Amino acid sequence: MENLYIYVLAILAFLAVADLVVGVSNDAVNFLNSAIGSKAVSFKTIIIVASIGVAVGALTSSGMMEVARKGIFNPGEFMFNEIMVIFLAVMLTDILLLDFFNTLGLPTSTTVSIVFELLGASVAMALIKIYSDEAQSLTDLTNYINNSKALEIILGILLSVVVAFTIGAIVQYVSRLLLSFNFKAKPIWYSAVFSGIAVTAIMYFIIVKGLKNATFIPSNILDFITNHPFYFLEGSFIVFTIISYLAVKLFKAQIYTIIIVIGTFALAVAFAGNDLVNFIGVPIAAYNSYEVWSTSGIASTDYVMSALGEPVQTQPVLLLLAGLIMVLTLWFSTKARAVVKTSVDLARQDEGRERFEPNFLSRSIVRYSIGVGTSLNRVLPESYKTWADQQFKPPRVIVKTADAPAFDLVRAAVNLMVASVLISIATSMKLPLSTTYVTFMVTMGTSLADRAWGSESAVYRVAGVLNVIGGWFFTAFSAFTAASIMAVLLFYGEGYAIVGLFCFALIMLGKNYISHRKTNQVLKEEDKLERAESSSTQGVIYESASNIANVVKRGNRIYTNAINGLATQNLAVLKKNKKQVEKLSDEVDDLRDNVFFFIKNLEEPSLSASNFYLNILNYLQDMTQSLEYISRVSLKHVNNNHKKLKFSQIKELKDLDAQLEKLFVNTQTAFLSHSFEKIGEILHEKDIMFDLVKTKISKQVERTRTDESSPKNTTLYFGLLLETKDFLTATMNLLEEYYSAHDSSVEPATLTAPSNSVDK
Repeated sequence: MENLYIYVLAILAFLAVADLVVGVSNDAVNFLNSAIGSKAVSFKTIIIVASIGVAVGALTSSGMMEVARKGIFNPGEFMFNEIMVIFLAVMLTDILLLDFFNTLGLPTSTTVSIVFELLGASVAMALIKIYSDEAQSLTDLTNYINNSKALEIILGILLSVVVAFTIGAIVQYVSRLLLSFNFKAKPIWYSAVFSGIAVTAIMYFIIVKGLKNATFIPSNILDFITNHPFYFLEGSFIVFTIISYLAVKLFKAQIYTIIIVIGTFALAVAFAGNDLVNFIGVPIAAYNSYEVWSTSGIASTDYVMSALGEPVQTQPVLLLLAGLIMVLTLWFSTKARAVVKTSVDLARQDEGRERFEPNFLSRSIVRYSIGVGTSLNRVLPESYKTWADQQFKPPRVIVKTADAPAFDLVRAAVNLMVASVLISIATSMKLPLSTTYVTFMVTMGTSLADRAWGSESAVYRVAGVLNVIGGWFFTAFSAFTAASIMAVLLFYGEGYAIVGLFCFALIMLGKNYISHRKTNQVLKEEDKLERAESSSTQGVIYESASNIANVVKRGNRIYTNAINGLATQNLAVLKKNKKQVEKLSDEVDDLRDNVFFFIKNLEEPSLSASNFYLNILNYLQDMTQSLEYISRVSLKHVNNNHKKLKFSQIKELKDLDAQLEKLFVNTQTAFLSHSFEKIGEILHEKDIMFDLVKTKISKQVERTRTDESSPKNTTLYFGLLLETKDFLTATMNLLEEYYSAHDSSVEPATLTAPSNSVDK
C-alpha cells in the first residue's frame, strides 16, 4: 500500500509542475495587461520586469497555503488515505479546469478554483464517511467542513467584482478630467503629484502584499508599516512626489512609463508571493502528510491527519524551482498571451473587430445605461459638459494598427495603482480576494470611464465582460462538481481510478495543447488578410497586393477542392472547404469594417485612395460570395446524396479548373512581386476565359435537351458555371482596377510607426 502512495506523490509532483505552467498562463493577465496594452516599453522589457518580480515573489513566498491544509476542511476528521484522495482529486481537477480556460483565452481565478476544488473534494469525502457510519447524519457535515471560511470567500468574490469596477471607473474619470489625453502638455507638478500617489500606493502594495513574508526586511519595519500605515503613506507620498518632480525637471524622465514598470513588477511580486501556493500548496501538503504517516506505523485507513493543523514552512529550494518554472512559462507560453489579449481587447480605446457577440443581457444593460446617462446629462451644466468633452477628446494620431497602443499611459498607470490599493487594503484587513478579479474589473472600469466603450462597441464589450464574469462563476461551480466526482472515483476505484484519471488528464492536456497550437498557427499564417493603412492610392496598391495574392491563392484552392469534392463525392473535403471559404469571407468583412478608420487616416490630397480601396473591397466581396455559393451548393448536393455528376461534366469542370489554375498562378505571381505591368498580359486572356465558360454552358444546354435526366445535376452544373462566370467577372474587374490605377513613377506614401513607442 505504501508503494501506491509513492506513485500518488509522483503524480502530484508532475501535476504541480503542470499546474504552475497553466496557472501562470492564466494569471499573467494580472500583471501584464496594463503594460502590454499601453505599449509603454517593449514586450521584451515587460517580460524581463515581470520575470524579476515573479522570481522575487517566489523566493519571499510563505510557501505553505494554509487553506490547503486546514482552511476549507478540518483535517482531524479525515484519515490519511482520505486526505490523499482529496489532494489528488483537487490537483487533477485544477489542471484540467485552468487549461480549459487558458485554451479559450479567458482569465479566471486560480484562488477560487483551488478553494472550490478543496471544498468539493472534502464535501464528497465527508459524505462518503457520513453515509458509511449509521451513527452520523447529514448535519454532521459541519464537523468536516469550515463553512464560515467558504462563505467568506464567496462574499469576497462578489464584493471584489463590484468594488473594483466602481473604484476603477471613478479614479479613471477624475484622473482624465485633471490630466486629459494631452497629459504631456500639463505642468510638471501634475505628473509629479500623480506619480507620488501612484508610486506610494504601489510600494505599499509591494510591502504589504508581496514582501510581507520576506526575511530580509526587518520585522520591526514591517510591524511599523502594519501598525502605522498612514505615517508610511504620508512620508512616501512626499518623498516620491519630490523625486518625480526632479526626475521630470532635470532628466526629462517619462514618469508614467516608470509608474507602469514599477506597477508591473509589484503585481508580479504579489502574484508569485501569494498565488504560488495555489499551485504547489496541495502537493506539498500531501508530501507533509505522507512524511508523518510513513513514520507512524499505523495503517493509512486508521491514521488521523491532525498533523495538518500545524504550520510547516516550505523548503527554499522548492520555492526557487517553482519560481524558475513560472519565469520560463512567462517567456514561452502562447496561452498566457491569448489570455492577456482578451483583457486588452475589451479595454482598448479604439474601435475594431469585436471578439464577443452581443446578447440580451448586454443589450439591456447598455440600453439602460444610455437612459441613465441621458437623464444625468440633462442636469449637468453646459459649461461643465463642454469642458469635460474637451478633456476626454483623444488626440488624432496616425499610426499603423499593429503599432498603436490599446490605451494610453495614464489609464495603464491608473489600472496598476487602483488594483494595488484595493488588494493592499483587502490583505491588511485579512479579506479573501482574487487578484485576477480585481485587476480585470479595474481594467474594465477604467475603460468604461475613459469612454472606450462608445455606442459602436459598448454592447460587444459588455457582452465580453459578462462572458468573463460568467466564466468565473462557472469556475466555482465546475471546480466543486468535478472535484467531488474525482474524489468519489478515486476513493472507490483506488489504483485503477488513479491510473485512468491521470491518463485522462494527460490526454486532455495534449488535446488542448494541439488545438491551441493549430489555432495559433492559423492566426500567424501568411494567408491572413491585413488592413491597408497607406495614405495614397499607390501606397494602397502596394500594401494590398499581398491581400490580393492571398485571396487568389485561397480562392484557387477553394474552387479546386469544391470540384474535387464533387468528383469524388468526398463529404469531408467539402465540409472543410466550406469552413475555409467562411474564414476568407469573414476576413474580407473585417477589411470592410475598417473602411471608416482607413478613410479617417487619409491625407487630404490622397482622398482618391478611398475610391480605389472601396472598389477593391467590393470586388473581393463579390469573389468570396461566388466561392461561398460554389462551396455551399457542392456540399449540399453531396450531403443530400443526389446523383453524381456525369463523367463529361466532371471532365469539363476539371478542364475549367485547370485553366483557372494558370490564371490564378500568374495573378498571384504578379501581385507578390509587385509586377503590376504584367496584369495587362493576364487581362489579354479575359475573353478566352469567358468564352471557355460559355462553351461549357452551351454543352450543358445541349445535354439537357437530349439526354440529361437529373434536374438536380442540371441545376447544380448550371449554378457552378454561372457562379464561375461571376467569379471571373469580379476577378477581372479587380485586375483592371489595379492596372489602370497603378503608376510606377509615383513613390507610394505609407503610414510610418513612431520612432519611440513611449511618445505615441
